[in-house]
Amino acid sequence: MKLKTNLTVLGLLTLLFSYSAVALTGDSEQPINIESNNQSLDLTSNVVTFTDNVVITQGSVKINADKVIITRPNEKEKANNKKETVDAFGAPVKFQQQLDNGKMVYGNANKVHYDLGKEFLTLIGNAQLKQEDSRINGDLITYDVKKQQLKANGNGGRVKTVLIPNQLKTN
Repeated sequence: MKLKTNLTVLGLLTLLFSYSAVALTGDSEQPINIESNNQSLDLTSNVVTFTDNVVITQGSVKINADKVIITRPNEKEKANNKKETVDAFGAPVKFQQQLDNGKMVYGNANKVHYDLGKEFLTLIGNAQLKQEDSRINGDLITYDVKKQQLKANGNGGRVKTVLIPNQLKTN
């Protein structure tokens, strides 16, 4: 099963914190490495599942999860331009990526869903994005990569954002 994904979307989330930062150049061209204690592949449904201590790396991107499910579209869905989806589950799922300016971006949530076709990332449950001491917390954080639009929702609670101005500078 050929897995092609653009995990650099995680770096784009940092636009919340940095005016001109971009993900580390070349991350999306690096090999994707996935390690786990268990892996299963269902060829009839085009689903591969990684469980127990899942670690995904691609360049400076690192994701830790309890379970990751990658679903590839069937031939009919491919004809309609549907692409892979990635669902990661954990207590929490953790990810990090280095930016071109050398700063690190960190995030976590109970569930992370990424639709490669729509280029849409969803962080669900205890979601947080962090760069140095600046951060945003909410129950639901979504990021539309094409539109470069981030939304956070407290789902009954409040969204909390902390910005440290002197740390937001790109130099």
